Amino acid sequence: MSDTKILPESDVTPRLSHGDGDHERFSHYADKNKITESMVTGTPIRALCGKVWVPSRDPKKYPVCPECKEIYEGLPKGEPSGE
Repeated sequence: MSDTKILPESDVTPRLSHGDGDHERFSHYADKNKITESMVTGTPIRALCGKVWVPSRDPKKYPVCPECKEIYEGLPKGEPSGE
């Protein structure tokens, strides 16, 4: 007889974050006006996911933070303007 054991099946969910260091690998969602102000003044801002940082890099060069995207998509949509 063999001593090999078979593990029970389980759901595997990939970890998208391994701590605060991963926040640097993503572009984050925050208020557009606050991002602009922060880039000029150097004052840190908070992203939807909670990351506090001073924006300084081109966000188009990085994938969107999955936490920010999930929160943003869950926000209520704004009212249409005009009429």
